[in-house]
Amino acid sequence: MVLEHLDPVFPSEAYLSQDGDNVRIDTGESRLAQLGYYQELDRSLSVISNFALCFVTVSVLQGITTLYSQGLQYGGPISMIYGWLIASFFTMFVGLSMAEICSSYPTSGGLYYWSAKLAGPSWAPFASWLTCWYSLWANTTSVDFSLAQMVQVIILLSTGGKNGGGYLASKYVLICIYGGILFIHGVLNILPIKFISILGNVAAAWNIIGVFLLMVLIPFVAPKRASVEYISTHFNTDTAVGIQSKPYIFVLGLLMSSYTLAGYDASVHLVEETKSADRNGPKGIISAIVVSFIVGWGYLLGITFAVTDIPHLVNPNNDAGGYAAAQLFYEAFKSRYGSGVGGIICFGVAAVAIFFCGMGTITNNSRMVYAFSRDGAMPYSSVWHKLNKNEVPINAVWLSVAISFVMALTSLLSLVAFQSMVSIATVGINISYVIPIFYRITLGNKTFTRGPFNLGRYGMVVGWIAVMWVAAMTVLFSLPVAYPITRDTFNYTPAAIGGLLILVVSWWVLDARHWFKGPITNIDTTMRTN
Repeated sequence: MVLEHLDPVFPSEAYLSQDGDNVRIDTGESRLAQLGYYQELDRSLSVISNFALCFVTVSVLQGITTLYSQGLQYGGPISMIYGWLIASFFTMFVGLSMAEICSSYPTSGGLYYWSAKLAGPSWAPFASWLTCWYSLWANTTSVDFSLAQMVQVIILLSTGGKNGGGYLASKYVLICIYGGILFIHGVLNILPIKFISILGNVAAAWNIIGVFLLMVLIPFVAPKRASVEYISTHFNTDTAVGIQSKPYIFVLGLLMSSYTLAGYDASVHLVEETKSADRNGPKGIISAIVVSFIVGWGYLLGITFAVTDIPHLVNPNNDAGGYAAAQLFYEAFKSRYGSGVGGIICFGVAAVAIFFCGMGTITNNSRMVYAFSRDGAMPYSSVWHKLNKNEVPINAVWLSVAISFVMALTSLLSLVAFQSMVSIATVGINISYVIPIFYRITLGNKTFTRGPFNLGRYGMVVGWIAVMWVAAMTVLFSLPVAYPITRDTFNYTPAAIGGLLILVVSWWVLDARHWFKGPITNIDTTMRTN
């Protein structure tokens, strides 16, 4: 059997030749063969399914709902509404640069494979090593733990609220809820990718319908609504964190938008399971960002029209324990109908969306582990690379679940320590996005081969803007978030990011550099395989 390509670089189509008969095969699969890998995963995702799983992983309901308290506290309507526009604008530059690279290298290794190819032979192993370890696991931890906290709040409100004798789960019960959610996500992710694809389509529809339902229903039910002037001009400085500078407060308020708009790398990790991935992978990235921007801004505008008393919504002594979105939904219905049940149901709609988001992060992590172990880059790589009968990396799925659970155990010691872990989900994952982009516009500029989707002469400009945006956000999100600085108010983001850097580099210097040589192909990359 001979694999023949019509074009030595990027074929528009490829054929399997056997006994003189030609059978058309997928261009993404043929490009994967060029990169040196067998097609092992089930390539059955359509461009719609790829987008759906990517959009679900971004999940505007997840990011905005869980960090709405912070958005209100740090600037309020102005920082959220205008901050969303700013974050979305610059996120698109990062997404476009990633889409261009994805079109050239459509493999599940994605980010770390890109770094290896673009950094050049000398830096390839270290570049891919660093990129991979910055992109693993933290996002799942933050998403599923935030879902566990939402379940905790739903139970609290359903049993009477904080001021009505409601049940507030202890940190031990909370970690058990979190473990249960992780386990369910693990079970779902060992099923065939076609089933995950169906769930992804359902989840995407749930997210879009849920956003439009909540953005219309909450302000409609609320007995008092904010004016357009309030939404467009009010800047909340009543932060209770000792910060007076408005620009400083505004910058801290950007975290909600930046955190929400992360996760579009999901499309990258699924490209070996996506049809015509060299074209559809980039489409998944860009469409997920565009749709998330539109529905996210609508969601923010809609529910913020129901905000009239910010200090009350973020007060830890309210019925929802200071969870602003839950308190907003709950009070809207309770004030009008005398019962907050409708608000709890609305909050549950967001919780279901976050459940799907957590499912997607496990899918992404397991594919990253699969690709990394395929190249022998992890201890016991042969174990994590194993596929089950559904052509799913089953052990990589359970490893992702286990590591995410261990990371969340830090919450039992201190929520501050746990927040340090979660900070990697925003800053660390964006660093992993920008490392290959940086190599693309520096060391790899002359050797980079453009795929079907490319930015042409604008690739360099877009890439530099993406790098500068992530660099600026990394610095800004490392600044103190409250004054005076104490053990409980210190921003542990620099410690988390720096600590991970020290750990990964030390591991490299002391051990990994002796055996990890970067991505390892498993077929001959000459354009033919017998």
